[in-house]
Amino acid sequence: MSVYKFHQALALANYMEQRNLPFETILGITQSDLKPDTYSPLRDQYPNGGINMSVAELLKYTLQQSDNNACDILFRYQGGTGAVNRYIHSLGITDCLISATEEEMHQDLERCYQNWTTPVAAAGLVDLFLRKPLFGAAYKDFIYQTMVECQTGKDRLPAPLTDKGVIIGHKTGTGGLNAQGQLIGTNDIGFILLPNGHRYSIAVLIKDSEENPQATSGLIGEISRIVYEYVLKLTSAPTQL
Repeated sequence: MSVYKFHQALALANYMEQRNLPFETILGITQSDLKPDTYSPLRDQYPNGGINMSVAELLKYTLQQSDNNACDILFRYQGGTGAVNRYIHSLGITDCLISATEEEMHQDLERCYQNWTTPVAAAGLVDLFLRKPLFGAAYKDFIYQTMVECQTGKDRLPAPLTDKGVIIGHKTGTGGLNAQGQLIGTNDIGFILLPNGHRYSIAVLIKDSEENPQATSGLIGEISRIVYEYVLKLTSAPTQL
């Protein structure tokens, strides 16, 4: 689901750096770019298109609000899902596949299952983003801060951490119902920086849930709480000499 908008953002940063283009680069957006039957605050704000918008602004729509039209505009700009998939695999993160755009997933729900990742691969990509200089600091800092300011999924990974003094950056993914009435995907991946200076990456992906959306998101929050308490205990323990 929309977790792959994080993967897209990393590939986009690499694409633009290779061409010496900043995230402030301006793209034209037409009415035909703004599909009507998909989640899109961008379309709701500019229903007639005919606007110019920076790549940075489009990334904020994708990473913070999970806007599907903004996502597909960026896919077309950077060479499609195949280009993103090749870049992610080039980083050594191969237990994933990015093959369908948001529009393609909305046209055929089965395409949702063709975009996949293991949780370990997703968390590993987040960790790689934090540890390695994949691209210049200006690109990295923008993606980092945009994830910290994420506005979706506050009942998922962030839910048990709001009063813990942590910094959390994350990207959610949410699917609709399949033919069996199951929630196709309810996901959240991200990083948590603890007050003691340690950090960890986490990915919780729930496929084909038969619970309601609130209960399914609650499971992600509960897993987040368990992991946070474990890591905090582990990193606060005195070093044994």
